[in-house]
Parts: sequence; structure tokens; C-alpha cells
Amino acid sequence: MGFLSYLISGISLGSIYAIIALGYTMVYGIAKMLNFAHGDVIMIGSYVVFTSTMMMGLPVPVGILASIVVCTVLGVLIEGIAYRPLRGTSSLAVLITAIGVSYFLQNAVQLVYGANAKSFKSVVPVKALSLADGALVISGETIVTIVSCIVIMIVLNTFVNKTKAGHAMLAVSEDRLAAQLMGINVNKTISLTFAIGSGLAAVAGMLLCSAYPNLTPTTGAMPGIKAFTAAVFGGIGSIPGAMLGGILLGIIEIMGKAYISTQLADAIVFAVLIIVLLVKPTGILGKKISEKV
Repeated sequence: MGFLSYLISGISLGSIYAIIALGYTMVYGIAKMLNFAHGDVIMIGSYVVFTSTMMMGLPVPVGILASIVVCTVLGVLIEGIAYRPLRGTSSLAVLITAIGVSYFLQNAVQLVYGANAKSFKSVVPVKALSLADGALVISGETIVTIVSCIVIMIVLNTFVNKTKAGHAMLAVSEDRLAAQLMGINVNKTISLTFAIGSGLAAVAGMLLCSAYPNLTPTTGAMPGIKAFTAAVFGGIGSIPGAMLGGILLGIIEIMGKAYISTQLADAIVFAVLIIVLLVKPTGILGKKISEKV
């Protein structure tokens, strides 16, 4: 039962990475930029839940809704204020700006809440599931995380492929100038992408802090980096690739901690990424794109 327990834990952790990675892969696929402040939006969402439910005593559903709304608005503001003026400039300028936004959010939260870790109470109401006469126990957080990841991936994939707004996203991803000439509002489409990605970050933050109940201003930093790794692993720009990459990354991390070393688990994760990219540079489900010169 030990291996099965580790496998389920890995899928649960990987599902969190996958939800975060969906935000990365959507923004890159449509806006062709990497939002390295995405991990800190996770942290902001977690603090909103912490403030509303654990400090103000509001019902959990209200805290969850508030977190999603705040992160969605924050994502749109970040895109409009920090990234939109840089559209068309070098990718280095956007990267430096993203790092600046990340540090700004971390330090702003530290000024308000301090640097000490906060104890986060789980917002998941589902009870643990006991199997094989108690030999295997699956926590409620694990169940909700895995189910949420599957539902989000299906809904997001359907939205992108079946709705008018989703088709606009695909058009902007394919050729921004041609999409604009066809009457698509590029700014609105990119803002919508940031809004969806940031809303997903809020969900991921709640699930992450429910499973690992310590909240600090840097809570989203390492999960954000690993989720970006998962997006690249699965094929950045691909929604199924983000999910596959996240789950595989979570399994590798948990198995590495269980069977090799807890200290080397992160190194193993990034080493596997390097090996995969050497063999298939576009990632597992990524497609090679030919550019006209």
C-alpha cells in the first residue's frame, strides 16, 4: 500500500501544479509571454481566503469566491498596468518587469501580514476516504484536488475550443495581427486570458494551503517555478500538456522523496526536465512550429 499511497499523493500534488501550469500555458500560448508573477497571485489568493475566513469569520464559500474575484481582478490589473505597455518590446523587458511585479506583491503582503508563517485551516469540507480496512487513507484535500484538476481541464478545454471567446484566443495565439484585422479585440482577449489564469491560481492556492497549511509571503514562489517547469515539461501552450506535465512532475517529486532523498527531490525533478527537453525540446505534447523567414 505504500507505493499506492505515494502515487496518490503524487497525483494530488501534481494536480495542483497542473492547475497553476494552466495559467502559465494559456498566457504563453496566447500572449507569447511568461508571467513569472503568477506564483505570487497564488499567494495573494491564499491570503484573501485566510483573511476572510480565519480572521473575519466569514463562511468558507464567501472566502473562496472573494479569493477568485480578487485574483481575477489582480491578473487583469497586472496585465494592463505592467505588461500591456511593453507589448512589442523585447522579451527581456517583460521578464524583468514580471520579476519586479513578483517582488512587489511579496513585499506588499509582508508589510501587511508580516514575514511569519500563518497557520492555514483547510477549506475542504470532504472527509477522508478509508480503503482496504484502513490500510490506505485518502484525505479529503487529495480527493477534491484531483477532481478539481480534471473538471478544470475539461471545462477550460471546452471553453477554448467551443466558445466564441475561446476561438478568439486561438486566433490571437496563431497570428495577433491577422486576428486584429479580422475584428478581434486583442487587448480584451489577452486580458481575459490573464483573468482566467489568475482565477485558476486562486483555486490552486486554496488547495495548496489546505494540503500544506503554512502560509507566508513566499508561499507561491517554489510552486510557481515547479508549475512553470510542468508547463514546459508537458509542452507549453498545450492545455492537456500542462495537466500531464503537472501530474508527472508531482509523481516524480513524491516518489523521489519517498525512495531516494527528500533533500534531492527538487534536483531530481529539474534533472528529469532537462533530460526530457534534450530528447524532445518542445515537451511531451508540444508541437514544433515552423516560422517563415
